[in-house]
Amino acid sequence: MREFSAEYLTSTRRGMWADSREALAGLRLAERERVLDVGCGTGELTRVLAEETGGSVYGLDADPELLAAGQAENWEPLAGNALGLPFAEDAVDLVVCQALLINLPDPAAAVEEFARVASDAVAAIEPDNADVTVESTVEQEAALAAEARSAYRRGVRTDVSLGGAGTREAFSDAGLTDVHTVRYDHVRTIEPPYDEDDLEAVRRTASGEGIAGDRDTLLAGGITRTAYDDLRERWRSVGREAVAQVREETYRRREVVPFYVTVGTVSA
Repeated sequence: MREFSAEYLTSTRRGMWADSREALAGLRLAERERVLDVGCGTGELTRVLAEETGGSVYGLDADPELLAAGQAENWEPLAGNALGLPFAEDAVDLVVCQALLINLPDPAAAVEEFARVASDAVAAIEPDNADVTVESTVEQEAALAAEARSAYRRGVRTDVSLGGAGTREAFSDAGLTDVHTVRYDHVRTIEPPYDEDDLEAVRRTASGEGIAGDRDTLLAGGITRTAYDDLRERWRSVGREAVAQVREETYRRREVVPFYVTVGTVSA
C-alpha cells in the first residue's frame, strides 16, 4: 500500500465536505450508532462522520504518525490494518473509507473484510484520477498537469482511477447488494486573496518539490530520466510564472477531482 504524509493528506483533502454533504446522504449517518472509518489518515472524513452521527465513530489507520497528527476530539483513533480489522463480526453498523481502495492491490479483499465487521452497510468514497481537470491562468499548467498525471498513473501499481465503476465491481465481488453510487466533485481553488496554503502550494510548484516526490513512480511509468528532468524543469517554469502572477494578484487555479460515493448492503 502506498504511504502518504500528514501534510499531503491535509492539503489534498482541505475543504472537502465543507460546502455540501448531500453525497453522503446514502450513508444514513443520522441513524448510525457505530461507524468505522478505515484508512482515516489524519481524520478529515472521520470528523465529518462524527458531526453527522450521534453515535460512536472510530478512525482506524495503519500509520500511527497520521493518527497522532489528527485531532480526535469527537472520534476514537485506532491502529490497525484494512485487511485485518480489530473488530468482531457485526461490531459496527457502517464501515466507510475514503481514497483507500485506490491504494490497495485487491480492493475486493478489503471490502470483504469491511463487510465482515459491518452489520448493515459498507461505503467507499473513491476518486477517478483519470478524470481530474485543471484550469489555470498560467497557460501551460493544465496541459502539463495532465501529462504528469498520466505518467504517474502508468507508474502506480494500483488502480488510482477506480472511481465509481471499479468500486461497484469490488463491492459486487465482495458479495454486497443494493449497490448504488453518487458523484461528488472536490473543487480546489487558488485565487486572491491567497492564504498560507495557497502560497505554499505555489512555492512547491516553483521549487519542483511536489513532482520530485513522485520521481520514482514517474520513472516506473516508463519515462526516461532525461524526460523526467525535462518535465520537472517545465513544472518549475509553470511555478515561477504562477509566483509572478501571485505577486500581481492575478493567479487563479481551479482543480476538480471527481469522487464517487458508493454504498452497498451487507447480506444477512
